[in-house]
Parts: sequence; C-alpha cells; structure tokens
Amino acid sequence: MREAAFVKQNKDKWLRFENVMVGNQSDLSPDELSALYLEVTDHLSYSRTFYPESKTTSYLNHLASQSHQKIYKNKRESSNRFISFFTDEFPKLMLGYQRHLLLSFLTFLLFAIIGAYSAATDGAYVRSILGDGYVNMTLKNIADNDPMRVYKEMNETEMFLGITINNIKVALMAFIYGILFCVGSLFIMMKNGVMLGSFQYFFYDKGVLWESVRTIWIHGTIEISVIIIAGAAGLVLGSGILFPGTYTRLASFKRSMKDGLKIVVSTIPFFIIAGFLEGFVTRHTEMPDWLAILIISISLLLILFYYVLYPHIVNKKQRQLKP
Repeated sequence: MREAAFVKQNKDKWLRFENVMVGNQSDLSPDELSALYLEVTDHLSYSRTFYPESKTTSYLNHLASQSHQKIYKNKRESSNRFISFFTDEFPKLMLGYQRHLLLSFLTFLLFAIIGAYSAATDGAYVRSILGDGYVNMTLKNIADNDPMRVYKEMNETEMFLGITINNIKVALMAFIYGILFCVGSLFIMMKNGVMLGSFQYFFYDKGVLWESVRTIWIHGTIEISVIIIAGAAGLVLGSGILFPGTYTRLASFKRSMKDGLKIVVSTIPFFIIAGFLEGFVTRHTEMPDWLAILIISISLLLILFYYVLYPHIVNKKQRQLKP
C-alpha cells in the first residue's frame, strides 16, 4: 500500500485517538484506552516496515509513546476490581455480543431437537451417543424404580470437584475452538445439543421424563446455559478473525481473544454453582416437586438476568449519568 493511501485510510482513527490523549477524557476505561493503543501500535509497526524514514512513522511513534505514558499512568487497579468486573465491566462488554449468544443458543437448540428426533427414529442411536455402559446402567436403575440413582453413588465433594473441573474444560474447549473460524465452537454446541436431545428422549421413551427433568435440570439449567455462553465466547473469538472491520486482522484477533476470554471468566462462578448443585442437591430425588421447580426457575432467571437483561440495565444507567 502506498503511504498516501495508508494515511488516508487511517488518519481519522489517529486523530480521534490523539484527541482522546490530548483531551484527557476520563470517561474512557483503561481497557478502552488499551484497545485504541493496540491499534495505533499495530499501525506503527506497519509504518516502520514500509515507510521507515517518513513523517508518518515519526508521528505514529510520538502518538504511541504519548499514549503509553497516559495509559499506564492512569491504569490503577482498585481494591474492588473483582467485584467491578462482574457488576460493571463485563455487563457493558456482554451487551455488544448478544447476537453471538443468540446464535450459540439457536445452534444448541437446533441440534438438541435433531438429537431427540434421531433417538425417536433410530433405536440404536441413543447407545451410539451415550454408550452401552450408561444406557444399561440407567435401564437397570429404571427397573429398580430409581432412575436417577447415578447422582447418589459418588461422594458429594468428589462429585462437586470433578463435575466443576470437567464443565470448565468443556467451556474452555467451546471458546478455544472458536479460533477455527467459529466452526469449532459451533461443533461443540452441535455435539452437546445432540447429546442432550437424545438423552432426554431416552427418558421420555422409558416413561420417566418428568423424573429426569425435575432432577437433571436442578444443576443442568446453569450448566447447559454457561456452556452455551462459552460457545458464544468462541464465536466472538472466531468473528474477530473473520470480520476485522476497521482493525487489522491481528489487532481484531487480539481484541476478540480478550473479550471472549472475559466471557469465559464470567462463567466460572456459575460452573461452581452448577457443580455444587449436582454434587450436593441433585442427589436428593426425594425432594418435593415444588422445591425442584423453584431451584430450576431461580437458576434460569439468574442466567437470563445476568447475561441478557442486566447488560441493558448497566448501559442505560451509564447513558443517564453522562451529561
């Protein structure tokens, strides 16, 4: 690219960034400043490579140096950084990725329906998905009039730790596989959706659907929800590579990697809750239906509030505070 074209393409970004630096705009967070700084330094590297002696390179070098001092002078971590991440920083971030969340959910739902349909039309399908060992064990438990016995057999603490760690691994896979241009994350949603659909149809076919729903979804509501959310994080990562917009592809990748990782981090407390419920609560299949329904309902409302409604509330409050 000729230098004149390079300048014409990016000068508006540089001027905007320079105005932020000179104007000392305190409403920008350190992370927002860092994102702007990342783009300018990326342009500086390009300019140093192709126009090493030009005024453009000198200008960008000065701008990057000035911004570096400002960012690291102002980037003070407060004592409540952990709390502010979940109550303010993350909800603002999540508002911009609602479409990714919706796509992840719809993909999971579609393949859950496909899994249930496949199980209904092919008698061997459930065994191919869940394995002969699990199916035979569950059939025996159903015959013994205790279809959910599997949740009672392991020690509570061991089950809690094992399930939590395994779920976090699944979430990390759903995120990291997004680097395969989103296809990897969609595959994880497909795989888990098919498994869930065939799993639930199996219990329906054996006449114990309600027993399975009231038991499994005590922990499954949060567990499945955050796997879908991790899938959305993978889509954020992949879309940053596919659709860089006004950023260079490298800068866009770095930005989407950072945002996707924040989404994954936000799910960790929910995975801990899901692991606790599965290890210590789900095993009590004798609990009344109203209590199981209450736990499931609260879990669903918590997820919907934090990941869908709360980002809009935080954004609306921020707009009202601005002059």
